[in-house]
Amino acid sequence: MSQYEEDESGSAEKIVVAQLSEKALLATGIRIGTPVRTKTMESFTTRPRPDGLHMIDYSKTLQRIDIAGKFIAFTGPQNTVVYTSKDYGANAVEKFCELTGAIPQVGRFMPGTFTNPLYPGHIDAELVLVADPLSDAQAVVEAGKLGIPVIAVCDTDNVTDDIDLVIPGNNRGRKAIAAIFWLLARAVLTHAGSLSPDQPMKYAIEDFETKLLEEEQVETEAG
Repeated sequence: MSQYEEDESGSAEKIVVAQLSEKALLATGIRIGTPVRTKTMESFTTRPRPDGLHMIDYSKTLQRIDIAGKFIAFTGPQNTVVYTSKDYGANAVEKFCELTGAIPQVGRFMPGTFTNPLYPGHIDAELVLVADPLSDAQAVVEAGKLGIPVIAVCDTDNVTDDIDLVIPGNNRGRKAIAAIFWLLARAVLTHAGSLSPDQPMKYAIEDFETKLLEEEQVETEAG
């Protein structure tokens, strides 16, 4: 792992702000992992539940979110590409990028986006953030070829050998991924000096969630 994982002095209490209680954070499922735990994710987990699901130490999630926020603020969000291939992560990525000024990429990652300067959609990125290193592997591979640092939200079954900074967390639950990107947006804005630690953001966690089709239908009928 890289030098970015060495600074873990930030406390979880600094990240869980007045607008988000510990109870509300845990209700998102942010610490619920999978039945599989890879070797590289062992240090981020606690005891598995009786049903066999590995549990993530969410204090380490919060620490890594703070480190990642500092790194993104230092590198510049405008130089940071944020990618997810999964539908349920799209809204979280887009809201994060709207608030921070990072570059959103959702859906299929076109080969050559980073590596082919002749491709019309080519992006010169200095930092890449992905929601899942497995499903977002093409972006991770291309970043690695160019030596671009990669930050990734990693569940207990992810292999992290090609990741420079791991953010341990549930990257399969839409509420969990919304919470992670909401907290990360706060961290970026706070370290950039554009948001105080106790200042509310424009959006709540719920606004980062990708809504299910039936939820959209209910809202349409209610409106």
